[in-house]
Amino acid sequence: MGHSPGGTYCSCPLPHTLRAGTPLHRADTARARGPSAGTSPSLPPAAPPAPPWLIAPLGLHRLQPGPGPADPRRFTTAVAPAWAERGVASRTLLTPGGQVAGLGNYGLRGTRHSVGMEVLDRLAQQLAVAEGWRVDRRCCADMALAVAHGLELVLLKPRRLMNLNGLSVASAADIYNLRPEDIYLVHDDLDKALGKVAIKLGGSARGHNGVRSCISALHSNEMTRLRVGIGRPESEVTVSSYVLAPFHAVERERLEQVLAQAATCLLEHILRRRAPTGEPGDRG
Repeated sequence: MGHSPGGTYCSCPLPHTLRAGTPLHRADTARARGPSAGTSPSLPPAAPPAPPWLIAPLGLHRLQPGPGPADPRRFTTAVAPAWAERGVASRTLLTPGGQVAGLGNYGLRGTRHSVGMEVLDRLAQQLAVAEGWRVDRRCCADMALAVAHGLELVLLKPRRLMNLNGLSVASAADIYNLRPEDIYLVHDDLDKALGKVAIKLGGSARGHNGVRSCISALHSNEMTRLRVGIGRPESEVTVSSYVLAPFHAVERERLEQVLAQAATCLLEHILRRRAPTGEPGDRG
């Protein structure tokens, strides 16, 4: 769907590397060699503070496997204040609900091609985490963590261009130990009129560069897609120019209803598939 230019908007630094001569490298080398002659062994120096790129969003600790052997993919986490306000107690066992990624061009917000990101913003509002977006440098994306009736959801908006979105989606999946079938991709669809929303389970990219990038990065096409119709250009405007242009004023009025419909449809589908047995889902 329209060729996205190459490159990336992400300015996130790469993880630190150990170089010969750095204090951390010298400390590791000394410990490996053991104490020098005539000296007594001493305790190793304190670990240096974690670099900024290792700090988890929303002040959360890195999710760790829960204690229960029945389901090794359940997680235990220190709960952020926003979660506590929703009645989720500290150290509560949560069931992974998956990742929801809004595809688009981060630097071209408000355009037809980035409508998936607008759906994510609306979903974050429904889940009361609209103020919880943080830049996660590990996956070069805006991320918010939310809870919907015991389900933990990772909301993601890649900070890369459309044809590189899959790199951010795959990185987040690796961080949170999620499988391709745990991932929802929200994106625009030329073949559906504005106002039409549909769920698609797996399949090909159907010409969409963002979906193609996710399939390539995850080595799978099993991700669920929420397709948001934007319609096709009626004049001689090229598809590329059409999808990279903002919605017209009349379309924008209609879009407000579409965003609410898409966010509700998405959340209901997630809850039906992922909600813990015996617990009815809610809309956040």
